[in-house]
Amino acid sequence: MTATPAAVQTVTVERAMPHPPEKLWRALTQPHLIAEWLMQNDFSPERGHRFQLRGEWGGVLDCEVLEIDPYETLAYSWNFASDDPAFALESVVTFTLTPTPGGTLLRMEQTGFRPDQKQAFGGAKLGWQQFLGKLDELAGRLD
Repeated sequence: MTATPAAVQTVTVERAMPHPPEKLWRALTQPHLIAEWLMQNDFSPERGHRFQLRGEWGGVLDCEVLEIDPYETLAYSWNFASDDPAFALESVVTFTLTPTPGGTLLRMEQTGFRPDQKQAFGGAKLGWQQFLGKLDELAGRLD
């Protein structure tokens, strides 16, 4: 008898933003702008590029660009190594931009949370709301 893997959980946040996809794309893919709304980083918008996100809390996330379709989709791995299995995370973050008459519908999905990672899952739900609020504010300041 084979064991069935536990279902992974996904955090999904959708936000209508009054900015064109091109403006949000800049904020999602330019390292100095990513640092303003998310974390310090060495991101490059190239499939296969490995980069790190460095949190103010001292943690480092190891990431790799998995998909990049300008002005439409950006996906990257979002991995955090920890000796404590409750905090070790291997996930994928995907941003999808859909033009709307008033701007863009931005959808963010982070998938890969195990059922035993309730604290990480809850933190991501709250954290992404805050990150996307900062992204919206930043996009409003861009020319």
